This record gives sequence, C-alpha cells and structure tokens, in this order.
Amino acid sequence: MATETPPPSNAQTRPSGEEFAEVQQSPEFAELRHSYRSFAFPLAFAFIAWYLLYVLLSNYAGDFMGTKVVGNINVALVLGLAQFLTTFLIAWWYARHAATRLDPKAEAIKSRMEGGA
Repeated sequence: MATETPPPSNAQTRPSGEEFAEVQQSPEFAELRHSYRSFAFPLAFAFIAWYLLYVLLSNYAGDFMGTKVVGNINVALVLGLAQFLTTFLIAWWYARHAATRLDPKAEAIKSRMEGGA
C-alpha cells in the first residue's frame, strides 16, 4: 500500500524556475514589490521608533511617565495602552491596503503564471 497519492491527472503544470525568474523581472512584479515596500517599510520604521521612544521614556523619564493624567492613571499607562491600539490599527490598515492594492496585483500575476497567459 503506497503512502503517497499521485497528483490528480488534471493538475496544471507547475511553472519552471526560469518562468519565476522572468516574472520576478517583470514590471508588474516590480510594481507589486514597490507597493508593498512603500507601505510596509515606513510604517514598520515608525512603529519601531514609537516603541523605542516608549522604552526610553520608561527608562530615563520616570518623572514624566509617572505624571498622573486622571486619578491613578499615569502617562506610562496611557502610552502603554496606545502601543496596543497602534498595533491593532496598523494590522487593520495593512489588511485594508493588502486587500485593495496588493492582492489584486498578486492575483493577476498568479493567474498569468498558472494559466500560462
């Protein structure tokens, strides 16, 4: 009894390495890569800078971070919760960006590769 099942007979042929290299050099792929990088890199840099600012303020500006805002809520707690909020906002924004700008371009490239068009 064989443990591996053969591929379905109507399976499409897989693109070759040369075809992948050709697509990688195409203007459509370059545009997709640019759309991704122009969104992800600046946003990742900004978030890391924001996180490091929070860490540095926590370590070196204790008096500022301990400043009461309302009742027992201080600046450190507000900024810490803002870290969570910005994480979720960035994830939502990226998902929206990917769905509207990246996925259609990637799907067009994928269908061209799989369909041989």
